[in-house]
Amino acid sequence: MHLADFLSPDQIIAGLTSRTKAQVLDELAAPLVEMHHFLDRSEVSSVLISRESLGTTGIGDGVAIPHGKIADLDHILISAGLSREGVDFAALDHKPVHIFFLVLAPEKSAGKHLKILAFISRLLQDPDFKNSFINAQSREEIWNLINRV
Repeated sequence: MHLADFLSPDQIIAGLTSRTKAQVLDELAAPLVEMHHFLDRSEVSSVLISRESLGTTGIGDGVAIPHGKIADLDHILISAGLSREGVDFAALDHKPVHIFFLVLAPEKSAGKHLKILAFISRLLQDPDFKNSFINAQSREEIWNLINRV
């Protein structure tokens, strides 16, 4: 699996400015909605907030992988973001989240969607990848890092 197949440099935010969970979700969704005009911003936000109400996607150790399924989507979309200050995302370990990968999947997908979530989760357990992501100074550095995996 190659993450660069599911996102582009324009879908990376190297300096998230949001301070709340809802704001972060909206900020991460913005480049996807901008690039894919068929997406409805309010629907995307609603789907992501609904998923968060089932249980946090803040998996701990400074990482969150918010995700949701969209009815008219025909392929998986991903955005990534870095918050230097960290965001209270109600993570399982109660620590601020710095690294975000947002995954939008077609409503009828299951296998590929779950494989991507598992792949991202495993990737973020790699201390070298995680440290490189956190210390990246630009969108291009994050893109180059993602493009290598």
